[in-house]
Order: sequence, then C-alpha cells, then structure tokens
Amino acid sequence: MKNIILIAAPSAGKGTEAAKLKEQYNMPHISTGDLLRAARDENPVIAEYQDKGMLVPFDIVLGLLKDRITQSDCNNGYILDGFPRDLKQAEAYDEILKETGKDIGIVIVLDVDKDIAASRIAGRWSCPKCGKIYNVDNKDMKPKVDGKCDDCNSDLMHRDDDNKEVYEERYNSYLKNTEPLIDFYNKKGILYHVDSSVTPEYTHEQVVKILGE
Repeated sequence: MKNIILIAAPSAGKGTEAAKLKEQYNMPHISTGDLLRAARDENPVIAEYQDKGMLVPFDIVLGLLKDRITQSDCNNGYILDGFPRDLKQAEAYDEILKETGKDIGIVIVLDVDKDIAASRIAGRWSCPKCGKIYNVDNKDMKPKVDGKCDDCNSDLMHRDDDNKEVYEERYNSYLKNTEPLIDFYNKKGILYHVDSSVTPEYTHEQVVKILGE
C-alpha cells in the first residue's frame, strides 16, 4: 500500500477519512498533534512549549515524525494527517524521505465548498482518546449513545473554536499556507482530487478507487 498524505480545508472530513483508511487497510494514522501529545511526558521541552500555548520547535516535530515513519508498522504504508501544512514543511518532509529511503506515495485533496464545510462545524464532536469524529447534525455520523464514543465509550468533546467565526480565520489560514501544497504536489504527478461535499461514505469510495488504480 502507498503512503498517503491527506490535504483538506477545516471540516472537509480529513479526520473521518483517515480513520476509515486506517480501519480498512490497517495502516498507521499519523498526526503530528498525536505524536507531540504522546511524547510530552518524556520530553519536558515539548510540555513547556505546549503549557505556554506556544508552537513546539519545528525540528522537534520533524524528529518525532522521522522516528515514527521508520517504525516497522509503517513498512506497508501510513497515512499523514495534518502534515505537511505548508511548503516549508513539505520540503523538509522530502528530505526525511530521502534519508529514510521511503517513497512519498500519493497526495489526496478532499475538495468541499467553503459554506458546506462551515455548516458542519457546530455539530462536530470528537473522541479525545481514539480521535473518532462525530457530527450530531448528520444522522450517519451521530454517536449511538449521546456524548459517548462508539468505539471506546469515552466522553466526546466539542472544541471551543468550532464556530463559524473562528472557522473563517482557519479557512483563510488554509488558503494562505496549505493550498500552495496542491501545486507543489501536482507538479510531482502524485496529486488526486476527491469530492468531499456529499457523505463520508461517498468520499471513501472515491479514495478507495484511487488506491486501487
């Protein structure tokens, strides 16, 4: 299986699709946020930056990512979610791939209209333990038990910044920093587009079709 980079605007369904790919193909789902949370107890520098609300230095993040993708469970492919976020990170990731002898794989962009994505914000809840995403405004994405994760029974959480005002800022940040990655990877001939505006199931069907080509 090829390595997969998912690129998407906020609320386009990136986390949901990553979870579906992980389950179907038994591929590690790698998020830099998860890597930092897992490492903070062993690295006081990470904890210090996070506790102050500051970004962890980029070289620390790269080191964690490099260590993670060289673990044995990544030998048959992995899913990158939320990285790279900009051209600087993409170029740094290319260097990591050269150093580790790994193939870049493919990049999938989840396309969704801004208004559709923004409308998903208010109803979005997530599991802080396993990362599964829910949406109480979508009958196909509601938890079976209100406020509880279907998979691990943890209490679901709703982010304070999941509102349309903050979404506007996050979307503009995406346009500025992340969208240029589309051209970067398109020039490499590894970029695919998927319509993520309908349902998570339809999105996943398109991704599976790409992986089967």
